[in-house]
Amino acid sequence: MNEKQPIVYPYIPNSVPAVKEQMLKEIGAERMEDLLEDIPETLRLKGSLNLPKPLLSECALRRHVEGILAKNKTTREYLNFLGAGCWQHHVPAVCDEVNQRGEFLTAYAGEPYDDHGRFQALFEYTSMMGELLNMDVVNVPTYDGFQAAATSLRMASRITGRRQVLACRTISADKLSRIRDYCRPEIEIKLVGYDAGTGQMDLTALRAEISSKTAAVYFENPSYLGFVETHGEEISRMAHEHGAICVVGADPISLGILAPPVEYGADIVCGDIQPLGMHMQFGGGQAGYIATRDEEKYVMEYPSRLFGIAPTVVEGEYGFGDVAYERTSFAVREEGKEWVGTAAALWGITAGVYLALMGPQGMAEIGEGIMTRSRYAMLQIARIEGVKAPVFQASHFKEFVVNFDGTGHTVAEINKALLARGIFGGKDLTGEFPELGDSALYCVTEVHTRDDIDRLVSALQEVVQ
Repeated sequence: MNEKQPIVYPYIPNSVPAVKEQMLKEIGAERMEDLLEDIPETLRLKGSLNLPKPLLSECALRRHVEGILAKNKTTREYLNFLGAGCWQHHVPAVCDEVNQRGEFLTAYAGEPYDDHGRFQALFEYTSMMGELLNMDVVNVPTYDGFQAAATSLRMASRITGRRQVLACRTISADKLSRIRDYCRPEIEIKLVGYDAGTGQMDLTALRAEISSKTAAVYFENPSYLGFVETHGEEISRMAHEHGAICVVGADPISLGILAPPVEYGADIVCGDIQPLGMHMQFGGGQAGYIATRDEEKYVMEYPSRLFGIAPTVVEGEYGFGDVAYERTSFAVREEGKEWVGTAAALWGITAGVYLALMGPQGMAEIGEGIMTRSRYAMLQIARIEGVKAPVFQASHFKEFVVNFDGTGHTVAEINKALLARGIFGGKDLTGEFPELGDSALYCVTEVHTRDDIDRLVSALQEVVQ
């Protein structure tokens, strides 16, 4: 490459040398390095990066990227039983049709200068989520369910003035890592054990740990390991007796068949809305919700935006907009309780479309369908010699743990063999939960047919023989 000849990237704005010079002149800088003067010299990269030659046409760039993507094996070609926080659910075509509309898709954070219905769309989403959760207030989505959980715990800490959170040991290691990172150094996260037979939170251990220092008790229902927590009332009662807040993580697609957490004492409910009309994607397609009662002490601790409805100056006309905007970082900037993100409003609109399409009856039917399919899968897998399914003696929703100790094969070996047969096996849990032995977390949703499950069972039988 000729070092003297500048490179103009046709797909990168303002890479023409003359344009760059004009921009530097406008801001009073002589060279690009002047813009980096706040960065210490010791931290600056000296020399050039060892990069391949640039692709100087859109066609070449597209071919290169598509060649990389073609190496991936996706759930379109392979039968998938992976879940663990990002699940394969059916996405109705209308969800994609609406969220790809220009006024939603291309606007910054879904916020066009001329509002073409975004405020109303998100108000409708939060209203339907409120109905599903039997809660009064639901936020505009956070980045993902991990963020929603971490923010919920910070809210509880601010409300109570305490700095300790007790969480069930069955939490995902990834989620726990995010929560700890986001809550440190103000909040300490302590784990409470679980019953080895049922997976339920160990109430004796909880009773020993909870105190006047506890800001919140956090558990998930269904849990990360798929079982339904049946001690919700006792857990929330214990939290309230010590002046703590009960925070429950709930999968919204389960609420057509499972009682909403508020009915067993939850004060704050949070989770991920990815099951509600969002495809699994590479680093996207996740969005978190937070829900509470309509009480000032909760509402004023939301860092994220809340949309409401109010009459306008025209009689009989209503408008949609922010509620208590002054509490957000948009309004008070660095004085805000937390930073308000902008990444997930589009997914709130998508989930609203999904909920409107399904309705109460649809949500009940999909919940029943998932439980029926997952139950059938557990029964069939349990027939395989040396395999235990499920590991926990409890009701399950969508996911369940399968143990392979009796087969003489590791989960890694089994998953590799399944992959060779065009199947994504369950998530390997041996690192997160070594006490469960060679176990994997399998996921079954409404997209799986009986033939799909039978194919998995047949493949497992071949692999472990």
